[in-house]
Parts: sequence; C-alpha cells; structure tokens
Amino acid sequence: MFSKYSSGFTLCGLALMISTETMAGTVTTDGADLVVKTKGGLEIATTDDQFSFQLGGRIQADFDQFNGIYSGNGKTADSAYLRRARLELSGKAYGVWGYDLSLKLEDADPLIDEAYISYLGFDPVTFSIGRFDPDFGLENATSSKWITAIERSQLTELAPWVNEHDEGMGVQVRGTADMFYGSASLMRPTSNENENGRNSNNLNLRAVLAPMAVAGDVLHFGLNYAYSGADNSDGRIRTRMGVRGVSENSNGNRPDLAPKVAGAFDGDKALGLEFAYAAGPLSLQSEYLRRNIEAKSQSARNDRQATGYYGQLAYTLTGEARGYKLDGGKFDRIKPENKQLGAWELFYRYDRANVEERDFLDNTTKLHTLGVNWYANAAVKVSANYLKAKTSNVSNDAGDHNGDVMSLRLQYVF
Repeated sequence: MFSKYSSGFTLCGLALMISTETMAGTVTTDGADLVVKTKGGLEIATTDDQFSFQLGGRIQADFDQFNGIYSGNGKTADSAYLRRARLELSGKAYGVWGYDLSLKLEDADPLIDEAYISYLGFDPVTFSIGRFDPDFGLENATSSKWITAIERSQLTELAPWVNEHDEGMGVQVRGTADMFYGSASLMRPTSNENENGRNSNNLNLRAVLAPMAVAGDVLHFGLNYAYSGADNSDGRIRTRMGVRGVSENSNGNRPDLAPKVAGAFDGDKALGLEFAYAAGPLSLQSEYLRRNIEAKSQSARNDRQATGYYGQLAYTLTGEARGYKLDGGKFDRIKPENKQLGAWELFYRYDRANVEERDFLDNTTKLHTLGVNWYANAAVKVSANYLKAKTSNVSNDAGDHNGDVMSLRLQYVF
C-alpha cells in the first residue's frame, strides 16, 4: 500500500523541486533563450518553439449528501472524498514530437492515467500512440475541470468503454481543417482478453462540424461511432445516477440497469450525436447515445439496447462566455473578467437513460440537475448541485424509486 502512494508523492516532490529551482537564481542555456511562465502552473519553452515543458494539475474535493434510491436502505448518507488529484506533464521536443503524462494521486491504482507520445510534423494532423482516453462525445471531450455539472451525464455509464482506456494502449489520428474536427482511434484494452489470452480491439470515430467556433459564438454538431471486438461480454450496465459519492459510501446504491449474464453477449456498438450552441453568456448543449449489445446465437438471452440523452441550459450571470476549442471539439474554461467578483454561472440539466432487453428488462432513470458555479479566479472554482432522481423498475433494498442529492465541489487548478 505504502509503495503505491509513495511513488506518486515522490514524483510530485521531484516536479515541485524542479519548478522551484527553475524559478530561482540565474538560468543559462547553450541554445535558444527560454521563456518561463508561472501563471497557472509552470511552463518553460525555447523561443524557437522547438522544446517545451509544462507542469500542471488539479485537485477536486467533493462532498455529497443523498437519500432515497441513492442509498441502500433509503436513509440519508454522505461522502467526503478527493474526486481527483492529478499531476499533469506535457511538452514538445525537437519541434515535432509531443509527450503527455497524467498521474492519478487520489487512489494511485493505477498511478498512470494517461501517457502517450505524439508526432506533430503533419500539422494540423496529429498522430499519437500510448495510453489515452478515446474520443467520444462533447461532454467527455471537455475536461472535468470545465464541465458545467459536477459530474457528467449518465450517458457516460451506458457505454463506459467508449471513453475509457482500461489500462490498455492505443493509436489515434486527429486533426482540424477549416470548420471541421475529426479523430479515429484503435484501442486494445486489457478487459477484452479472451480465455486464450488474446485481446480484441475497440474502434472509435468522431466527426465535428462547427461553423461558429469561438467563445460566445458557437454552433457545434457531432457524430460518433464506436465498436468493441470483445467476444465474451456479460452485458452489465450500472449507474451512479450523477453522484460519484454513492461509490464512496458503504450505504451508497449503484443499481444495475442491466445485470450481469456471464458470457451471454459478444457484439457491442455505440452511436452518439452532439449539439451545442452558445451566444454570449448563454450556452445550450445536448447529446444522444444508443448502444446495442448483441446476444450470442447459442445464448437464451436477447439483444440489449441502451439509449439516453440529456439537454443542458447554462447562463453566466456576470456576462462571460464559455470557452470553446475546435481542436478537440470541446468547451473550455470561463475566464472571470472581474477579479473581485469572479464569474457566476447557473445551469439546469435533464437527462434520461433506458435499457431494454425483450422478455427480460425495461429499466429507466430520469435526473434533474440544478446548479451554480463560481469561478473565483483562473485557478479556483466552487460548485453546488442539487439532483432529483426518479426511476422505473429500478429501486434500492427499501423499494425506493426516488431520491435527492446535494453535491459540493471545491476545485483548484494549476
């Protein structure tokens, strides 16, 4: 146990020591001059843009209080935990090679979240190889630092493999041209291993059209497709219903929308649609996902279909617009204009998920999320969300079909 965490803290200490030494005393080089930036982390780059090094990270401290279907017995429970504690390093070498490394310090299992090398010589097309999260959907493309709600929509749980690397490896090509962004990746996750030890691949494709692609003036359309070659799936689909804290509490309830049936399924496909619009401080976004899990021909089960969607409306009371990046097809941070007041954002989200298997199940969850975000400055964000859930054919041990949640987050980004 100690060795897992000590390695993470050793890396943190080394990085901080490097940053301290870099900012103190006299720096001399035998090549191009250096530019050092310390606002929002540490960034060092040569003036000829051939070499760079950037150190950053995030700390997200969460508190959830929940009842009803969110707890096993329906009584009120709560969780206080580190949602994320990450150290992130990235940079460039020899002008055309890039590297990215993200370390998970909140649980350190595994310690390495992402680690990949990229070739940048065919700008605006980038090739990457290593461990990274696949590209599928607008909300998943947006960093957890700058998503609007504390947790992403339950769509991410209907087909979690489309966005998770599962400790495996992969290759990806992505690029932008005019108003278009696209990516294609081939992943080999560790969970796709069959009884003979042979792994299968996951394929992800994403295409984005954004005729308007600047902060406060966004029109975004996206199409996603993913296929998993796993030939021995149990077909299980679970949901936290928008509250991570149910997994951090012994009385938390994370129900099955579709239970395990060992070895009953062997085909898995997902289709996703995206839409977003922003005008000044107003932003709208919505996504739809459909997943089809095919039953084996010799199985007594039927195909499972999982469908879900969400719609979100957000408005910045202080007038700032949400950032947007066409490279990646994603929303970015809100930058407060008033250094004393910060930026204040209100939002509402509705999302619905359904899983069906003919003759066996038809389960539905509906969530309402109301929230406020305070961007105190470029580094600190404080969030409060209220969630209300209602389910059909899904309950806890006490038979509850409804539940309420209050979630809070304090975030520091560097």
